[in-house]
Amino acid sequence: MALALQSSILPLKLQLSFAPHGKHQVRRTCVPLIIASSTQQNSSHFQRRFQSITSKALQLTLSSALAVGISLSGAQLVEAKVGVNKPDLLPKEFTTVIDVAGFLSAGQEKRLSQEIQDLEKDTGYKLRILAQNYPDTPGLAIKDFWQVDDRTIVFVADPTFGNIINFNVGSLVDLDVPRSFWNRLAGKYGNMFYWKEKGEDASIEAAVMAISHCLREPVGPNNCSELL
Repeated sequence: MALALQSSILPLKLQLSFAPHGKHQVRRTCVPLIIASSTQQNSSHFQRRFQSITSKALQLTLSSALAVGISLSGAQLVEAKVGVNKPDLLPKEFTTVIDVAGFLSAGQEKRLSQEIQDLEKDTGYKLRILAQNYPDTPGLAIKDFWQVDDRTIVFVADPTFGNIINFNVGSLVDLDVPRSFWNRLAGKYGNMFYWKEKGEDASIEAAVMAISHCLREPVGPNNCSELL
């Protein structure tokens, strides 16, 4: 019996490609896969391969990008330094909000932590916030500290490169949330005019509430189409 072939494209991955002199480019890449779906066995085999590929892709992305975040505000060239790894800047106890830059008050951190806890309980998505001023950041050390996986959104608030809002989005989140949402979110609350006028803390809080609202919407053609 002839195989029924179906073409599938893996979700786009944003990666940081470091250049020799400390510059990197945010690069979009996609991997086309051809799926042969003739039997249950073939389907199971593909699922195992897909999970393996996405897991490796996540590890590769994190290993090169977590120090400064993956910018979804545009695929433009940005000035950056080589990633750092400073576990000594991590808090002694687990927390979903790490503010090494001092942007947030104790009360704001508590409110954001509660919102993140409620969001994870209700949706299964794991939002994590790192507020930093590069190079004062734990950087790559947050990967193990937070056990970052395919359901994790790492929100890196860093004004170093102009737009304060940067994200690393897990592959399962990427399947449910339109990529345009992150672009619009960074454009509205992350631009330099916004955070310089209202403060870095206001940008962070507004972005978190918009993310929470988006992730609670039913997945469909129009989910996350509006920003709070």
